Amino acid sequence: MELNEKIDPIQLFEKWFEEAQEKEVSDPNAMQIATVSKNGFPSVRTVLMKDIIDGNFIFYTNYESRKAREIFETKKAAVCFYWKSINRQVRVVGEIKKISGKISDQYFNTRSFGSKIGAWASMQSQPLKNRETLLNKVEELKKKFDKNVPRPKHWGGFQIIPNEFEFWQDGDFRLHDRFILKPLDQSKLWKCQRHYP
Repeated sequence: MELNEKIDPIQLFEKWFEEAQEKEVSDPNAMQIATVSKNGFPSVRTVLMKDIIDGNFIFYTNYESRKAREIFETKKAAVCFYWKSINRQVRVVGEIKKISGKISDQYFNTRSFGSKIGAWASMQSQPLKNRETLLNKVEELKKKFDKNVPRPKHWGGFQIIPNEFEFWQDGDFRLHDRFILKPLDQSKLWKCQRHYP
């Protein structure tokens, strides 16, 4: 790939993401998110990117989960998209914070009835006695809410505010193409530097 010295990382990401949506078998919006506790222990898991707003990557979760607790403690995260079908990867590092309740409400209202109930029923990251306990809770909530399910206060979105991008694509003989972008002031164009693989 030929590179300019200055690149709009969101524009490039959206181009790659569009190709991944056409070829990836499932969940091209899946990203591995890494957080770290206040004691310095890292943790990584997969979430789904649901939107990009003003250059920030949006996902939703339980605000009482382990990932959320670590986000509130450090306000930092990294995510990685890997698309095997197109042999490309994008890594994003940045600060992270809650999005507005209004945006969380708008997204929550688009979810299926079952997913809305699940957001209420799951005490994410907490010990669960058995599966039956969870399923019984789901049935109770179905009766309580009928079809009108409000967003629980413990559930909503986060936005990752990038301060570094790394774009990577597979190369022959492990000679991959790898380049890192860092911001230039407030410009949409970021400084691009190729790196050894």
